[in-house]
Amino acid sequence: MSRRGEFGFIDFIRSNFPDPEGTTGIGDDCAVMPSGEGELLFSTDLLMEGVHFLRNESSPEDVGWKAAAVNLSDIAAMGGTPVATFLSIALPKDALGEWADRFIEGYTEISRQFDVPLLGGDTTSSLRDIAVNVGVLGRCPSGGRLMRNGAKVGETIYVTGPLGDSAGGLKAILMGIERTDDVTRLICRHKRPIPRIEAGRILMESGKAGAMMDISDGIGSDLRHIMKASGVGAVIDLERLPLSPELVSVCKEQGWDIYEMATSGGEDFELMFTAPAGLENELDIAVYPIGKIVPGNELSWRFSNEPMDRDFDGYKHF
Repeated sequence: MSRRGEFGFIDFIRSNFPDPEGTTGIGDDCAVMPSGEGELLFSTDLLMEGVHFLRNESSPEDVGWKAAAVNLSDIAAMGGTPVATFLSIALPKDALGEWADRFIEGYTEISRQFDVPLLGGDTTSSLRDIAVNVGVLGRCPSGGRLMRNGAKVGETIYVTGPLGDSAGGLKAILMGIERTDDVTRLICRHKRPIPRIEAGRILMESGKAGAMMDISDGIGSDLRHIMKASGVGAVIDLERLPLSPELVSVCKEQGWDIYEMATSGGEDFELMFTAPAGLENELDIAVYPIGKIVPGNELSWRFSNEPMDRDFDGYKHF
């Protein structure tokens, strides 16, 4: 498995399970299944203690919130509306009782905010670490969902919000730096991401977006999924990346590479999509142009229109 890498392993799995006729399976943010006059969307995400959260640094409520949020974000990435979630959780003995109850309180908080019921799941024991798996079900109009394979040469690449805040928050936690107001805001962005469900729906209904996905591993990784699925290349202008004042301030104080954070840190859960130029002036939501889809299959980076002899890979799980 490790020799293939994460995405090579996923490709190997996909080769064994071709999509049944009329469905879209492995390879996008959600599976897509026809259902009456619309389509059903389904996705799952797994959160592991020590990989996605640190129990001594995240409250149980934060972990519960994030477990639901990252799955709701997959529905947003397709332009869909979430319908229900399914929760499976493995708990060691020291997480039973109060920790588990508080986890459900956080899960309930975000579920109620987006009016998404929990309809089932499973519970089991764990010898050491907490493992959380959430499945999410959504809907979208027939043919309306936005996939990764819709990017076209000449389109502009957009994102829906600032990049790198979650990575900055995680780095602040790991380094134990002082919790100033700016640092605290970055940590909040890491622990409690907001799924861009309304933005995804607006983009789907606009009919302007070509390809779309959410940013979980950083644009340096996630944009390559769009490129591969669409058979295109891309150019990113680093100076156009939206950066929050908090991240700019903390990176300057700590001497951190802000562009590494913004391109490779991941877990921002903003939406990245392609569309005709000028869309930022046509929508009721804020979107930020950061680059362009070009011929070929390479991802390149520029600063002030000058090519950079550097690459940003994004996060890889293994």
